[in-house]
Amino acid sequence: MQTQAASKDKVLTILLHAVFFFSGIATVIIGQVLPHLAGRFQLNDLQLGYLFPAQFIGSISGTLMTNWLGRQGRLIPASAAGGLLMAIGIAMLNLGSYELVLAAFLVNGLGIGLTLPAINVLTLERNPENSGSALNFLNFFWGLGAIVSKPLTDLTAQGTSLFNTTLCLSIPLAAFSIAVLLLPKQAEARVSKNENADDLTPIWTNPLAWAIALFAFIHVGFETGIGGWLTTFAERVEGPTGTRLITPTFLFFLLFIVGRGIAPAFFRYLHENSVILISLLVILAGLALILTASGSTQLGIGGALCGLGTSSVFPTNVSRFSKAFGASAMRRATPLFLSGTLGATAITWLIGFLSERLGDLRSGMYVLAVSICLLIVLQTILSLRQRKLQEA
Repeated sequence: MQTQAASKDKVLTILLHAVFFFSGIATVIIGQVLPHLAGRFQLNDLQLGYLFPAQFIGSISGTLMTNWLGRQGRLIPASAAGGLLMAIGIAMLNLGSYELVLAAFLVNGLGIGLTLPAINVLTLERNPENSGSALNFLNFFWGLGAIVSKPLTDLTAQGTSLFNTTLCLSIPLAAFSIAVLLLPKQAEARVSKNENADDLTPIWTNPLAWAIALFAFIHVGFETGIGGWLTTFAERVEGPTGTRLITPTFLFFLLFIVGRGIAPAFFRYLHENSVILISLLVILAGLALILTASGSTQLGIGGALCGLGTSSVFPTNVSRFSKAFGASAMRRATPLFLSGTLGATAITWLIGFLSERLGDLRSGMYVLAVSICLLIVLQTILSLRQRKLQEA
């Protein structure tokens, strides 16, 4: 019986990681299809910028639903339902009007909001003793999906048609999500019973929780902003380059997953706060190269540095929240996930808004520089606060 339970547990782990991989593609593909949608509907930067809030409004709604489902012990069905909604939203990108494509990203966002928090929380609760390592490994798969999004779009899109691209993504997403849904209902039993004294720990009356949430707001906004706009920005700088594999966006996501792969080694020698601060400084250096770039080489190096720097920041920030308030407290961490989604909405939209107002996408991209500077200041404050608490 024990062997059978372990086997089902392993199947669940594999399926959840597979869904997380394809959700990585679904999350960032919005940035890769912007040029195709702009050509199909003759959109300006402000109109393109509205696609991001559409996706993130859906994501906020999905996150709120995940919070309720988590309290009911139904995170596994939430993960499956989210995957199916992403598959539907991606398929809807073939619809024939700008308004319907906005609706497609809304549905895709709803799936993202259900799936990403649900699988992150499941992973934390299923691995209480090595949460940091498990989270980085899980998000490594998300990064693999993110890196695939650009070459997948380049190889399968035909002019302004995204039919082949959506087919390659929606079918496996739906298949793996249905497989998760068909798992025995007992699969989440030991997770949903993981209630202990941590459930009584006050969270959102503690300023530390809101500081970590603010950090998530800005960082997820930066990560989504650069992932969403880098492809379009590179095309503005370089001009038409045709289909090619090695692009600044590809290098960003390549170093993004490399960084998540090597992050555990750094934690052996450095404190979490030191790793985050060094990462932010690397991002700042890469962003400086991007914002001053006049060609593909500088853009590529800048994208690679930004990807390497941002790779471990999100899982490390979630991990420190879990360590501060307990693993089971993640089921009450809705404001943390909502902060990230709201930050992604605000920063990606603001880039498009300023670009259209100022007539230059490069000017809009300076929002990212401001974001990183704010993160460095906030991280310094968090580090000093934690040091004082340890000395007290």
